[in-house]
Amino acid sequence: MTTPTTRLADLEVSSLGFGCMALSHVYGGGLDDGAARATLDGAIDAGITFLDTANVYGEPRPGTDGPAGTNEEMIAPLLARRREEVQIATKFGITGLSLVRGEVGTNARPTNGEPSYVREQAEASLRRLGVDVIDLYYLHRPDPLTPIEDTVGAMADLVQEGKVRHLGLSEVTADELGRAHGVHPITAVQSEWSLWSRDVEARVVPACAELGVGFVPYSPLGRGFLTGTLTRESVAADFRSSTQRMGDDAWDANARALDLVTEVANEVGATNAQVALAWLLEKARQTGVSAVPIPGSRRVERMRENLGCLELTLTSAQMQRLDGVAALVEGGRNIVDDPAWISSGRE
Repeated sequence: MTTPTTRLADLEVSSLGFGCMALSHVYGGGLDDGAARATLDGAIDAGITFLDTANVYGEPRPGTDGPAGTNEEMIAPLLARRREEVQIATKFGITGLSLVRGEVGTNARPTNGEPSYVREQAEASLRRLGVDVIDLYYLHRPDPLTPIEDTVGAMADLVQEGKVRHLGLSEVTADELGRAHGVHPITAVQSEWSLWSRDVEARVVPACAELGVGFVPYSPLGRGFLTGTLTRESVAADFRSSTQRMGDDAWDANARALDLVTEVANEVGATNAQVALAWLLEKARQTGVSAVPIPGSRRVERMRENLGCLELTLTSAQMQRLDGVAALVEGGRNIVDDPAWISSGRE
């Protein structure tokens, strides 16, 4: 199946990507490796070629010291079969064992961007993925103890050595992006952006548009909430129930905000997910930035369904109504207590 493609700066990928984090143990358990790879195979067969992972995704193995790496290991056998069909993105910088239950800032040093660490983690990811080169290598979070220029300089060395093709940054401010881009061209910024997470529109998205940097929205479906398929009970066993937005205090208010999405979805004969993704793609077009959302799912059917967003056109009136969702939402998007963990906390 042929899926439209989008250029993130000089990297061409499918216009919808696949966020691999959800395949592992994060949202109340995960798939076994075989089932996870079957989902990825189905997504690729459907036309999705842009796969996003990170060294910190997955359940840590006993005795592991450092990023878990198990999501990358799960993907390796698929890459051995289908490497030429996909673009693989991975990340480094978060030093914790995993992202399970939002435990991302519990280490004495939660992030590390030192040049020696950049190389160490790139070599580890290449080994786990079983590849010679990473298509898009992200700094997962800036390290406040290391100038971003030094981190990106070390990442640029990997490009010169042919171990990485393109560089990306996650959850950076506009200033951090500009400084990094001055060292080496940045292909993409990855940050949360969706109907209910729009803080990046103030500074980061315009900076990307100005510099010609692509944008990769993670959690474009609000960690599943915007699909309208979740219940309070279905998230009770995973870390989403402890976040501000999906905890008991805000659930009912945010469910009412979700009603706006459902109303538009019913009007156009689409799913909530398709509407949320179509809104995001149109919003990116309006702001002049090239964007490729990376929703994740454990079911191939959901990913095929999501691709319908690429054929969905929303009217200006529907876009305006959907723009009102964010104002109705209660609770911030940060999943940890440190406000600086996301870009808006440092702007």
